[in-house]
Amino acid sequence: MQDRKIIRRNAAERRRDTLERLGSERDMWVSTAHPDHGPHQVPLWFLWDWQAVWMCTGADSATARNAREEPRVRLALPDTVDVVLLQGEAVCYSAQDVPKDAADAFTGKFGWDPRKEETPYLYLRVAPRTVRAWRGEPELRGRVVMRDGEWMG
Repeated sequence: MQDRKIIRRNAAERRRDTLERLGSERDMWVSTAHPDHGPHQVPLWFLWDWQAVWMCTGADSATARNAREEPRVRLALPDTVDVVLLQGEAVCYSAQDVPKDAADAFTGKFGWDPRKEETPYLYLRVAPRTVRAWRGEPELRGRVVMRDGEWMG
């Protein structure tokens, strides 16, 4: 394990770093829950449009079924040292109903267009209501960088 000295960032620095990561990373853990079957977690590709996270999954997947039944979701970038967690509600769009600009941006980022697949896909849009970001114990205090959909700092 590499020993890194963590320099505590202020709220503005955490917000900047979080937005940078949301704009540059590819994968995000998506946690949903079904009232009868409990929690479900999968990694999905994502696109950040500076307002919300867009993801795509099979229309019949557990993630899609759960999000339609219970839209509250938690999202996490995969790094466990530089943690970014988001909470919000998923809005579901069929491939036929997804806003064209969002679907085109998703296709542009990944080189894959779910609208052209034979099997149906569902787009999920999650506008975060809460975002937490921290790097190790020194940053646990002040880790909330968005509350009630408003960025802090």
